Amino acid sequence: MGSADSLTAVRGSTLSPAPPDPYALDPHMTTGSRRAGRAAPLAPAPLLPSPEVLSRLAACAEAADRSGEPDREAVAVLRESRLLALVVPKSHGGAGADAVALNSCVEQVASVNASAAIMLFQHCAVTSRIVENGTPAQHCEVLTKLAGGQWLAASAWSESGAGADKKNLSTLAHRTPDGGWLLDGAKSFTTSAGLADVYLVLAQSQQEPPASASSSRDTGYGAAGQTFFLIPGEHPGLLPDTSLRLTGMRGSATGFVSVRECRVPDTARLGAPGVAASIIARVRNSGATLGAVAVGIAQAALDAAHEHAARRGLYAHQAVRHRLVDLATQVETARAVVERAGRRTSADPGLTTLHSKLAASATAERVVADVAQFLGSAGYVETHPINRFGRDARAVALMGPTNDLCKELVSLPWNR
Repeated sequence: MGSADSLTAVRGSTLSPAPPDPYALDPHMTTGSRRAGRAAPLAPAPLLPSPEVLSRLAACAEAADRSGEPDREAVAVLRESRLLALVVPKSHGGAGADAVALNSCVEQVASVNASAAIMLFQHCAVTSRIVENGTPAQHCEVLTKLAGGQWLAASAWSESGAGADKKNLSTLAHRTPDGGWLLDGAKSFTTSAGLADVYLVLAQSQQEPPASASSSRDTGYGAAGQTFFLIPGEHPGLLPDTSLRLTGMRGSATGFVSVRECRVPDTARLGAPGVAASIIARVRNSGATLGAVAVGIAQAALDAAHEHAARRGLYAHQAVRHRLVDLATQVETARAVVERAGRRTSADPGLTTLHSKLAASATAERVVADVAQFLGSAGYVETHPINRFGRDARAVALMGPTNDLCKELVSLPWNR
């Protein structure tokens, strides 16, 4: 876990002096200089995982799936690989990857370890929100740690009773007399719970009206008066719970995170108060898509089919070859729409991103099912990876925005 110093408010009487701003820039820093004692610059962050990284991630995927325990080894590999720096700007030590590169990287990771891919994707999603909405001080403090691998980021948005559209949050954030915030509530289905070093927590700040009338427009996701907060994993009042046992993505540490009497300074707030819904609405326009995870899983299933055909000498049969071509065509089609989403060249990039998740997740489930049938009894063995691929593919459809919500977001304007 990362240190709680950076975003932590001092507990105590509300009458005590306000703590120093944790995002205040070092007064001794000059342009181009580094703080005393800071480590030498890291090597450039990669845009794609190396064969060695993929091999290590593949090695720990099966063990994590069997145990259902958080895949700490995979997280260690991600930290060492510097893939956590993928979307951090180059000015802060990252690779500055665009959505096309992000989707491609996530796909490759998913082809060997879907749990690691979803942890990487969520980390990059939070990082992008910080890049887009953070203050210069937050950029200086947080992005450097994300790029260096010291911090793994996670999003804590979902709640058991809020629904997929996040419109009825029970997690509340109240202003405190010293200008900070007091958060109270519980989050569910948080990826990297207990492993993350910083969480992007979504809360209902009831007393905070939206900054503008446009913020209150129904976007189909989130509601007016919601605010984002960056809270370190070791911050007092934030408690992760990984007792949730999933059928798929079993190594992703998807669980619960509660914030109980969790006091944070106003500098922990990401974006203006009350406008989280507008931030969420812009996410789909980024081009980053969970469809990339689905394509990686589908590719893994296709590879398993080819391995089976080669081992059994089935390539001699035209029917087998043509069947594999049909599967490959489906995977390539899904990959194409994911790439189109990343390029953001369509008339409405946001809609294309939503469509890419719908198309790719459906393709992954269909391809895995077809490959399982192709494998016959060989795939009916409990330890065969195809069974893990099927459970992981199903999970993508249930991740936010869920496929049902994607359809609602696409069709919402038709009913206005």
